[in-house]
Amino acid sequence: MINLTENAAAHIGNYLKNRGKGAGIRIGVKTSGCSGLAYVLEFVDDIDVHDVVFEHFGVKVFVDPKSLVYLDGLEMDYVKNGLNEGFEFNNPNKKGECGCGESFTV
Repeated sequence: MINLTENAAAHIGNYLKNRGKGAGIRIGVKTSGCSGLAYVLEFVDDIDVHDVVFEHFGVKVFVDPKSLVYLDGLEMDYVKNGLNEGFEFNNPNKKGECGCGESFTV
């Protein structure tokens, strides 16, 4: 299961609306950084038949089965802290991360 907070869903929904197309957003992982894995976000225009789909607050989240192993239980939020804003990932599978927060291990 992948969860979006209401803030994350609203932010993604606004981007999809301004973009004028897209079925939702895809969350995945790729090999990167010093800890091993990094999150990947992209708009979904073409749905893959193997994708697992979750929907929260009217926004669809697509995840490929290989990434779901690392992301199951993930909560994605959109936060603003002073001048900084962005997505925050609360992943119960994460065992550690690099010092800069760029990548994580499971």
